[in-house]
Amino acid sequence: MRNLSAKFAIMMVALILVVEGWVAPCAQGAQDKSAQKTLTLKLRSRVEPFKGSGVWREINFKERFPVHSTAIVICDMWDKHWCSGATARVQVLAAKMAPLIDKARASGIQIIHAPSETVDFYSQYPQRFRILGVPVTAPPPELDLSNPPLPIDDKDGGCDTGESFYKAWSRENPAISVTGDDVVSADGKEIYSFLVQRGIKNLLIMGVHANMCILGRSFAIKQMTKWGIRCVLVRDLTDAMYNPKDRPYVSHEQGTELVIEYIEAYWCPSTLSSGLARALPR
Repeated sequence: MRNLSAKFAIMMVALILVVEGWVAPCAQGAQDKSAQKTLTLKLRSRVEPFKGSGVWREINFKERFPVHSTAIVICDMWDKHWCSGATARVQVLAAKMAPLIDKARASGIQIIHAPSETVDFYSQYPQRFRILGVPVTAPPPELDLSNPPLPIDDKDGGCDTGESFYKAWSRENPAISVTGDDVVSADGKEIYSFLVQRGIKNLLIMGVHANMCILGRSFAIKQMTKWGIRCVLVRDLTDAMYNPKDRPYVSHEQGTELVIEYIEAYWCPSTLSSGLARALPR
């Protein structure tokens, strides 16, 4: 029996050594494979062939984004908005956005939840602690970029259903999961430090509202572009705060499209969620 026990022990040690010898290379191989994953997106932008003419031409092109250096930022997709029309549209966006975010997360894309003014709701979430532990990195000098006026009038808040402002939001829309390796922050410098630590150079931005937070938040298109981060707007997963009774007196949908075209002309290209979903590696 002692001989059998000794032989069994020797066999187990040998098996462990074999497994360890194979598992480490396999794990390293999996990491290398993940680092090599890319997604190819069809992007839309706008150019002005004759500068100062005010005539812009749509251009479409493809660009490859390494998965390990790309993140999704979910901007201000609150549970409720002071404008009921905005709340209803955000609910539709959240239902469309949620499965895409889940698929992107599973593909290795970093998910950043940025629900401004409600981050305290997530104070005990590991996803909040994760970004708080990142060393601070000072942003570079800002790029000097032009900032033309918007093509719509939103000075009265842009609500198309008649309500007056009040703080209605308390958290991100619950249809969107905060899980896994996600992080939660609405601070531009905090998020920039996280991007630098993780080697992330590309941001796919979705959420609301295109003429306000999507452009103006410290973690959003204008600021991140000025800091040298490549931004792409997911144009069918956004909305504008625009009331058709205001200039340029078009429908809400047309007003939103005008803002998207403005972003494409002056700030960054856009893509469609359907193209993103197809491009995500498995």
